[in-house]
Amino acid sequence: MGRRAGVAFVFLWFALGGAAHFLATNLEAKIVPPYLPWHRAIVLLTGAFELLGAAGVLYRPTRRAAGIGLFALTVLVTPANIYMLQRPDLFGIPLWILIARLPLQLGLLAVIWWSTIIPVERRGLLSMRRWQ
Repeated sequence: MGRRAGVAFVFLWFALGGAAHFLATNLEAKIVPPYLPWHRAIVLLTGAFELLGAAGVLYRPTRRAAGIGLFALTVLVTPANIYMLQRPDLFGIPLWILIARLPLQLGLLAVIWWSTIIPVERRGLLSMRRWQ
């Protein structure tokens, strides 16, 4: 049950996020750090990868590969979160939200890892039932 909820969360997170890359491309391009070239292309490419990863986690034979890809993608977009934290004046988002994003991103990485990457037979070692 918990794994299915994790997979559903990962799917929804990246399906909605990937769609946002196409529905709000110009807005998404603003958070790409200025030292990177081709902001629009980066947004469209990462959006496509998010959508592919979201679809991939739904199909059991591709779930682990999609999870690894989404884990790597989440790490790779960290500079955008750091840039937003460095320049909150450009985004109109309260500073506390930008600060909270970084530990929340660690939580997202943990959910991706637990629900899509760790083999089912090893998940028992990480089960909360073991510690109760």
